Amino acid sequence: MADVRHDLTRITLAILFIAALIGVSLWILGPFLPAVIWATTLVIATWPIMHQVQARLWNSRALAVIIMTLALLLVFVVPFWLAIGTIVKNSDRIVEWAESIATMTMPPPPAWLADLPFIGAKAVDAWQKIADIGLQDVLQRVRPYAAMVTQWFIGAVGSFGMVLIQFLLTVAISAIMYAQGERAAAAVLRFGHRLAGERGAQSVRLAAQAIRGVALGVVVTALVQAAVGGIGLAIAGVPFAAVLTALMFMMCIAQIGPTLVLAPAVIWMYVEGDYTWATVLLVFSVLAISLDNVLRPILIKMGADLPLLLVLTGVIGGLIAFGLIGIFIGPTVLAVGYTLLQAWMDEDVTAAAPPVSPGPPKPS
Repeated sequence: MADVRHDLTRITLAILFIAALIGVSLWILGPFLPAVIWATTLVIATWPIMHQVQARLWNSRALAVIIMTLALLLVFVVPFWLAIGTIVKNSDRIVEWAESIATMTMPPPPAWLADLPFIGAKAVDAWQKIADIGLQDVLQRVRPYAAMVTQWFIGAVGSFGMVLIQFLLTVAISAIMYAQGERAAAAVLRFGHRLAGERGAQSVRLAAQAIRGVALGVVVTALVQAAVGGIGLAIAGVPFAAVLTALMFMMCIAQIGPTLVLAPAVIWMYVEGDYTWATVLLVFSVLAISLDNVLRPILIKMGADLPLLLVLTGVIGGLIAFGLIGIFIGPTVLAVGYTLLQAWMDEDVTAAAPPVSPGPPKPS
């Protein structure tokens, strides 16, 4: 009995020591964890591209690391940096512009709208219904939420100076991971296998696939949607086009979509009487909104074969729980949990299934 108590005490103290060591280590690494998570996400998502670049540069890893680091700056880091900086610096303008919409009144439908083939009469009826409801009353109800939404975005991304430091750390850590990627991947796979056997190694591979799928499906789709919508805003001559494009990009990242930016802009242009450019902006808006349903599923399937609803739920829930980094943490955790659950249920079905008879021998 004394030996059992001695072993139990030793095991308990060992577990407490390990837990304390892990906790203190995470506390020390806390300031660097966001940059490490971002760098890991970017490197995993672009690792196949890095191999292709290395093959074209005489199989030189150093040249490939330089090219990929510069590409990360231009393609991933710079858009986030510009979008966050623009939103933070122009937050007051965004609130003023959103509140100014509440003073608009719905004009009568233009004469040419009824002449449109097939949809003219329905468009006029829809216009008249909106006018009867009272656009100003609706906008007045939405007005108090403009400042709330803007402050939520600013609080989610943090201060601009800290974000810039995190982006610089992300680029530096990404360069190190590109140079030592195989060694790091082998270490993570070995840890997963040691933790849970083959299922643990499979979870590590799935996490990498989920990260790649989210990076392709969420970030790239948001970039394309914001670019299409931003081009439409610039061509139509909408004020604060750069600010609205940055806000639209962040909304697309948060899975809210570009509608909350483009729809008020289209309505404002029609109210101002600039029907030609309002129609041009409407075409760009429809295209930008439609890309969400076409481009994102294709890109997500390229990275990981996961249910689209699972990925979207993970993105939104992760963003609410962890901030901007949560768009990758959320779907990764849900994807690993979903796959482990599926593997566990499949094992039960396989064990309960009767053995398959080999059947009669084939005639020689």
